[in-house]
Amino acid sequence: MTPVPVPAVRVAATPGLRTEKGAEMTREHGTPDVAVADRPSPTTDRGQRPPLLAARAISKTYRRGVWPRRRSLAVLRGADVDIHRGEVVGLVGENGSGKSTLMKILVGSLPRDGGSVQRSGRMGYCPQEPILYSLLTCDEHFALFGRGYGMTHAEVQTSAAGVYDALGFGQWADARVEELSGGTRAKLNLGLALLPDPDLLLLDEPYAGFDWDTYQRFWELARQRRNAGRGVLIISHFITDEDRFDRIYDLRDGKAVPR
Repeated sequence: MTPVPVPAVRVAATPGLRTEKGAEMTREHGTPDVAVADRPSPTTDRGQRPPLLAARAISKTYRRGVWPRRRSLAVLRGADVDIHRGEVVGLVGENGSGKSTLMKILVGSLPRDGGSVQRSGRMGYCPQEPILYSLLTCDEHFALFGRGYGMTHAEVQTSAAGVYDALGFGQWADARVEELSGGTRAKLNLGLALLPDPDLLLLDEPYAGFDWDTYQRFWELARQRRNAGRGVLIISHFITDEDRFDRIYDLRDGKAVPR
């Protein structure tokens, strides 16, 4: 399996796409904010560099209903999360524990009630529910998101080819999303987050719907990114292969507890 290539040119930041929905899709998967040429060499020495992501005392309360039956539900109560270069980190919790809420706060798509989030480097985000256009092909999705990432046509073609090879769905490049199976849509969803080769990859239930072959391909990608000095955060409601992770957080009572 060929590794997803790292572009050798600078990728400038861009505020989003021209269309409103396109801009929303790009924000969901992450937009670049650091040029490729500015990246430091890979390392896992935490004493020398700041983390790619540092979240401190994150709190979030949902309020529903109207007075006098208004109710409050505190989902996050001071959660702390760190992601460093060269590591794969898991965040595990039961359904309703606040995993996706925390992920959306880390990405920046949901406001927090308290705490702080600091990010460095370019970020890619794979949401739990794919954000795709039913009438566009896989190739057209890569072209659209590449535009949002500020990539050139040549960069998009090179990176997309690597994604197709790594996840094994190149035969569907010209197929519309409405013609794809759920598993292939999940591959495209992940591929869009991988397209700009982000420093920090945030994945919400990324392998739901993957068959065994794709599951193994996914972990090979995660290994490659770790070895290249990237950071990966994987959210799931259960973890069976603990040895594949460098660290694991358990989300309990609104706090991320190191395992």
